[in-house]
Amino acid sequence: MNEVSIPQKLSLAERCERIVAAPLFSQIIIGLIMLNGIAVGLETSTWVTERFGALLGAINQMILAAFIAEAAVKMAAHGQRPWRYFASGWNCFDFSIIALSLIPAAGPLATLARLVRVLRVLRLVSAFPELRLLVDTLLRSLPSMFHIALLMGIIFYIYGVAGYFLFHEIDPTHWRSLPIALLSLFRIVTFEDWTDIMYTAMESMPWAWLYFVSFVVMGAFVMINLFIGVVLNNLEEAKLRRLDELQLPPSQTEILRELRATQESLARLQRRMEKPNKEPHNDSDDRQLRLLHLECGAVPGGAGRECESGAQRRDSGRRYRRAGAGEDSDLPGALHAQ
Repeated sequence: MNEVSIPQKLSLAERCERIVAAPLFSQIIIGLIMLNGIAVGLETSTWVTERFGALLGAINQMILAAFIAEAAVKMAAHGQRPWRYFASGWNCFDFSIIALSLIPAAGPLATLARLVRVLRVLRLVSAFPELRLLVDTLLRSLPSMFHIALLMGIIFYIYGVAGYFLFHEIDPTHWRSLPIALLSLFRIVTFEDWTDIMYTAMESMPWAWLYFVSFVVMGAFVMINLFIGVVLNNLEEAKLRRLDELQLPPSQTEILRELRATQESLARLQRRMEKPNKEPHNDSDDRQLRLLHLECGAVPGGAGRECESGAQRRDSGRRYRRAGAGEDSDLPGALHAQ
């Protein structure tokens, strides 16, 4: 039997995929992002920039080179289809930040280049799956939030027009026009000294508290709870989608890896079978053989001889050879007595 041939050499795509899947790879990228954030923060200090400006510049170039290498490795992990790297929105986000980081830090674009360095810190979102889940939840909540914001805008407009007609003569500072009235309502809904506006209106209209309390309940408590409910609902849906993604069928690379492991196991089993069979002597086999002959001898009407002949042809030959070699000298006598 020929031994199964097993290719041991991994392709470049498989090596890059192993590197990307390694936990150490992600930890190094996270460390570089944090180092970049610290370096950008230190550049805001004139004292640090005057003394360590060259060192900070070298750190920036090193981090940029590391990010470019990261993107290249992730593209190479897709083998002959490197464009699959851009199938992930987070990869597109990372690549755009890396591309913007290539803007020279001198000349008219120097300020933009410094701002791009700050944007690198946003890569922490793509580095942590939990943060990615939260951002994905917020993005998927935008359509529902838009409808809630539309409803809130309608309520603001109604209360703003009503407040202008009710209080523009009493308190012209906060209600003299519709835009100022809307700005006052925004101040009320954020609870920024909104009671001062209410007490000023209540000096001339004691029942004015109904207007302010109803708006606070409607604009603050109800609307905020609606926003929270939408986000929580989308968060649960995002978690379910993530569980579904984890249950996707294995990729071609995973199937090849499992096939290679199976081939290795078959090869080890084949080598073990090709070795000389040197089975050690086992007393339990002798006891089972004696019980077999006893049972065969107990069968009436010659069935014992048939059982003897069938079982003896299978097992007794090897046992007699062992007995002849001195391993079990009392076995032939015991069998003859039966």
